[in-house]
Amino acid sequence: MARTPAAAAPNTSSEKTSSASTTTIIHKNLPPESANIVVEFFSDTATPDTSLNYNCNDFYSHLICDVLKADLVQHGRISCTVTVQPSVTNDYNGLHGGAIASIAERLAIACARTVVALDKQLFLGELSMSYLSVAAQNEVLAVDGSVVRSGRNLTVVAIEFRIKKTQKPVYLARATLYHMPASKL
Repeated sequence: MARTPAAAAPNTSSEKTSSASTTTIIHKNLPPESANIVVEFFSDTATPDTSLNYNCNDFYSHLICDVLKADLVQHGRISCTVTVQPSVTNDYNGLHGGAIASIAERLAIACARTVVALDKQLFLGELSMSYLSVAAQNEVLAVDGSVVRSGRNLTVVAIEFRIKKTQKPVYLARATLYHMPASKL
């Protein structure tokens, strides 16, 4: 497995709760161009730019990408680490449900991109979430996404959130992504 340097995020907390890493492990059977697209997909907004207008419609991307780090990219499978930072917690200091859904959506699209041709556009048709437990503030989660089925018109991805320390499952998601046919103009 090859290692690719990834954007290093500033480490503002202890090693125990940080998801910042300098490398991403890429499976040898995955084409390098697909792996680079996925790594860039996660690192494009890994650290928020303070010069940006934070009232813009896409501000949530900066929040989500700041807590999300791709660890392993394989054909049809991606593993990530998520650190529950105060910016994505609810009033009870647990990971906010909207943040969980955003992470699941982002991971599902990235996972589908490892098996779907780049000329096909994807759109999320359904996202099913199961909230089993709570991930407290500063908890580190291991998030695994894998393609369950991929066909000509749709791809189904299963996502599992586990507490990294205990491997206890906390959230489950299943996303159905539809493929837009390429235009023949």
